[in-house]
Amino acid sequence: MLPLAGERKNAKGIVFEKSQAGNTLRGSSTLKRGFAHMLKNGVVMDVTTVEQAQIAEEAGAVSVMVLDKLPSDVRKAGGVARTASIRIIQDIMDSVTIPVMAKCRIGHVYEARVLQETNVDMIDESEVLTPADEHHHIWKWDFTTPVVNGARSLAEALRRIEEGASMIRTKGEPGTGNVAEAVTHIKKVNDELRAIKSIYDSGDNQDLVRMAREFKVSYDIVEQTAKLGRLPVVNFAAGGIATPADAAYLMSLGCDGIFVGSGIFNANDAKERARAIVLATTFWDEPEKVKEAQKMIDERQSMLGLDVNTLELRMQDRGGSA
Repeated sequence: MLPLAGERKNAKGIVFEKSQAGNTLRGSSTLKRGFAHMLKNGVVMDVTTVEQAQIAEEAGAVSVMVLDKLPSDVRKAGGVARTASIRIIQDIMDSVTIPVMAKCRIGHVYEARVLQETNVDMIDESEVLTPADEHHHIWKWDFTTPVVNGARSLAEALRRIEEGASMIRTKGEPGTGNVAEAVTHIKKVNDELRAIKSIYDSGDNQDLVRMAREFKVSYDIVEQTAKLGRLPVVNFAAGGIATPADAAYLMSLGCDGIFVGSGIFNANDAKERARAIVLATTFWDEPEKVKEAQKMIDERQSMLGLDVNTLELRMQDRGGSA
């Protein structure tokens, strides 16, 4: 059964439509979270062109994420990073049969509204783009289109879910080709889930209240998450994934799927790497198949990684205090 912890049954994003064929309901938590569940065990690939989107689909990606620039190029370019051109998004939607997502800036309600009007399948309120509001994320319950958010901890994840996020992903450190931060984030979420699960099992409601205050969320969502022993929405890994082994490792840590940004199309063997990462994600628990996936790529063709300890811009910190 699909977990609906934190659901708002009268949210503005829920739309009833009447037609000759009958009544249609759109925008409910069941539909939005259910869509994210359909992507489980798959790979979502960042793309900037129709050609890249077609490569992603042919490689077996479950969805593509449209950007103006790949995260590593956003980092190099500096300045203000905004949502992708609507024309490019529509061209990609017309060229592939898999779901198409697109990014908007943190807190930028109207970029998200424009993307909803464009009929993208999911919106990513993303720290890769320059935040419009460092202190407030979008109130996602007002949207019919599902929204995914990044998180570095259980507290961040639950705050985004209470705002209406239908899916969570680790933030990692985008555009670095360095998986270390994504690993840190999923391990932190897992540790905090085990902690609240232990408190719940002990029957110590006062300690759950303390955790809710510490996380800055309601008691109800902490209690329901503790009862589940996992997030009530799908949780993908993202940020710095560059190889099949990276993808398999994060799946082994309990992630439901993988977002790959610069790691594919900033490598010199994009087609082979895309197929290899899909293979490793699908068969993450079979080391022999992950080895075969790793053999499909050449490390000399990988993007040049960055040491996260020397970065001037840490994208993961954007919107983290909200």
